[in-house]
Amino acid sequence: MSHPHPELGPPPKLPKGGLRVTPLGGLGEIGRNMTVFEYDGRLLIVDCGVLFPEEEQPGVDLILPDFTSIRNRLDDIEGIVLTHGHEDHIGGVPYLLREKPDIPLIGSKLTLALIEAKLQEHRIRPYTLEVAEDHRERVGPFDCQFIAVNHSIPDALAVAIRTPAGMAVHTGDFKMDQLPMDRRLTDLPTFAKLGEEGIDLLLTDSTNAEVPGFVPPERDISNVLRNVFANADKRIIVASFASHVHRIQQILDAAHEYGRRVAFVGRSMVRNMGIARDLGYLKVPPGLVVDVKALDDLPDDEVVLVCTGSQGEPMAALSRMANRDHQIRIVQGDTVILASSLIPGNENAVYRVINGLTRWGANVVHKGNAKVHVSGHASAGELLYFYNICKPKNLMPVHGEWRHLRANAELGVLTGVPPQNIVIAEDGVVVDLVDGRAKIVGKVQAGYVYVDGLSVGDVTETSLKDRRILGDEGIISVFVVVDSSTGKITGGPHIQARGSGIDDARFADVVPRIQEVLEKSAQDGVVEPHQLQQLVRRTLGKWVSDHYRRRPMILPVVVEV
Repeated sequence: MSHPHPELGPPPKLPKGGLRVTPLGGLGEIGRNMTVFEYDGRLLIVDCGVLFPEEEQPGVDLILPDFTSIRNRLDDIEGIVLTHGHEDHIGGVPYLLREKPDIPLIGSKLTLALIEAKLQEHRIRPYTLEVAEDHRERVGPFDCQFIAVNHSIPDALAVAIRTPAGMAVHTGDFKMDQLPMDRRLTDLPTFAKLGEEGIDLLLTDSTNAEVPGFVPPERDISNVLRNVFANADKRIIVASFASHVHRIQQILDAAHEYGRRVAFVGRSMVRNMGIARDLGYLKVPPGLVVDVKALDDLPDDEVVLVCTGSQGEPMAALSRMANRDHQIRIVQGDTVILASSLIPGNENAVYRVINGLTRWGANVVHKGNAKVHVSGHASAGELLYFYNICKPKNLMPVHGEWRHLRANAELGVLTGVPPQNIVIAEDGVVVDLVDGRAKIVGKVQAGYVYVDGLSVGDVTETSLKDRRILGDEGIISVFVVVDSSTGKITGGPHIQARGSGIDDARFADVVPRIQEVLEKSAQDGVVEPHQLQQLVRRTLGKWVSDHYRRRPMILPVVVEV
């Protein structure tokens, strides 16, 4: 198995007749999925998603793929194929289209409807091309065939990309549920035909590669939900992804059966379920869904609220309910259902929300104590079955953390893919398919690009480090006035602390030390404010470290008069 190493340099020029594959996100992480295919100077992008921040990235709203390597080649892009409508696959599209709004978007009906609604908020009117399973479309030099795959959102597609260099197949996210809610199966016969034709490079979803067996059918959840509804005496509050149409359908069916009305809470939930209903993907009995305000007039045992926040997102509706920061107040006897799996890295945030809800008396039903969710990603048994059907000549695991990619590669070896033909890459690693063999040839920039409010890319790792210091250790500000010609102190030092755990009165002990250092520097002829600030910072920082074993951010201000 070939894999990247830090010494990789920029890739060489793509050999004539070769196909280049560059993942800009989604490898080594769950999210930010984006892969660039290049042939004969033209580019085809598959997905452009976002990654959601973790606790050590305070203040960050979203994390985007790094467009640096393609920024000077936007005119070479033939289109963006969107495999399905989840945020980790479409959320970055508005930010790429800001740079070139007329890049065509190619996807299924529901996927395009979801991204068009999102782009409307960014005031972008995209050029779109709707495709469906069994559809074949020429996109520049790329001959794209779209294949139905089953996932946790309707209308998901895999794509087979044919070029003179060979055929690459990108599965997107998929599983092999044999009893899907919408009866839309992963099209194994077509994958088998592609395998017979010859798949030169297979890029496969790795998320559940460590999980043995097969993912249980979605239909298994319906009976569990009905049981929860049958035993709930008061309100039922369900948290789910705003795009999980299948799960919301099961909630609507259970609510209808037990005589409850449903209201959607949260802008993205209301928008997405409205789209799914209008396009016929969500079947809603007349009168079942009402405005949230109408629930005030109904008894608690006739109410269901469907909201976002199943991953513990701090600004989502469920987290705010747990923190008593939402108009909907959790009361004793409410039932809360977390109808989703835990995305790696979100565990602490989710359990914090569960504890908060439990504190107010809610009965919290989640994957840990009831079967209220099944994964949308193929487990190891399904992947083995899939590889035996596809018989890929080269394999490149995608969509997963390092442990998932490695486990997926090992499954490929078990099914007969030669180890030397399996590429374990990471974001930015460039893979060339030349003469039927996939090899790593270099690396391009593919770091995190942070979105913070209206700012895109302005937040750096250094500023995040500063934020973490502020959050963990607090800040101490020092204000000193000095004579501009002599450097002698004419006012201060005045010291204030916020969040450091040090009482301001204690700084009286260090003021003489700062004065002494500044007086000595004046005698030495040091009068430049920046140098004086550094002296103040070092003196105060050493004192705080010696006495409190803390390292707060120290902000010295030296003013000349």
